[in-house]
Amino acid sequence: PEDWNANPVKVLVASNFDEVVSDASKDVFVEFYAPWCGHCKRIAPVWDELGEQFTDNEKVIIAKMDMTANQLDTLKVKGFPTFKLYRAGAREEEDYTGPRTIQGFVEFINQVVE
Repeated sequence: PEDWNANPVKVLVASNFDEVVSDASKDVFVEFYAPWCGHCKRIAPVWDELGEQFTDNEKVIIAKMDMTANQLDTLKVKGFPTFKLYRAGAREEEDYTGPRTIQGFVEFINQVVE
């Protein structure tokens, strides 16, 4: 979408996913979700707060992707929500399995970002 980066949490779709996550200058932390998922609905305000906290950090993008509206052959998501980090300059994805709290997310990002 044209306004994919208008808000603190960026909106990824199939057509911009590769370009955004492969940016060599940014770490991209993505929530893959389904609109009908109860856990996803509960985490949404926390994810929005995380986006706000990293708005001024030029090395980090907080993003989300609706997996009911987008398909990627290269991506396997087994449940919702799924959180993955795409490190700057690396093509590997890293699964986030820590606490689904603002503190847990922030600590994880701060460990990764130099």
